[in-house]
Amino acid sequence: MAPQGGAPRLVLLFSGKRKSGKDFVTEALQSRLGADICAILRLSGPLKEQYAQEHGLDFQRLLDASTYKEAYRRDMIRWGEEKRRADPGFFCRKIVEGVSQPIWLVSDTRRVSDIQWFREAYGAAMQTVRVCASEQSRQQRGWVFTPGVDDAESECDLDDFGDFDWVIENHGDEQHLEEQLAHLLKFVHSRLYLSGSRSELGVLGWAWGWLCRMWGSQP
Repeated sequence: MAPQGGAPRLVLLFSGKRKSGKDFVTEALQSRLGADICAILRLSGPLKEQYAQEHGLDFQRLLDASTYKEAYRRDMIRWGEEKRRADPGFFCRKIVEGVSQPIWLVSDTRRVSDIQWFREAYGAAMQTVRVCASEQSRQQRGWVFTPGVDDAESECDLDDFGDFDWVIENHGDEQHLEEQLAHLLKFVHSRLYLSGSRSELGVLGWAWGWLCRMWGSQP
């Protein structure tokens, strides 16, 4: 069950391989919608926080893309799997507590059980987004295949999911990526527009203008 509170109008669950650009895409969407409308939620946040507490580590350094985090990645994966086996919704419940924005972007969905939890909690308000990038593009961003990480459940559980609502290709073509984001933003706009507050509609008006400029038309 989801914690009590305001129900989101849209929950987008983003997944993808390491260095595919999940964070880049979700941050780009939030920058266009505004942080007062759109919240980025990271399942790895409460995982890393509790792991750091139990192991006496620096939580803030585990949050960035540093070699410090990479040194503990395998053991964090093992520890996180143990937590999920005991309670599949443990980290999902943690990240939605107290979130008030109407749009939620979960930037690091990794397992079928994550999708199942959000589907049961939020029903039709939930959609899945797969961010794809070629191995060459990922390597250019610093990805190196790591045994025990890239072949673990945390990276591979959604490989055969095959039923994503949206697929974003992020191979390095900026224009193509912007076109895809424009389509996704149009959908977000459709979920918000009819029931939005005055302040939300102001932001959405700006977003709509941006979309029209992307398409080469007028609002």
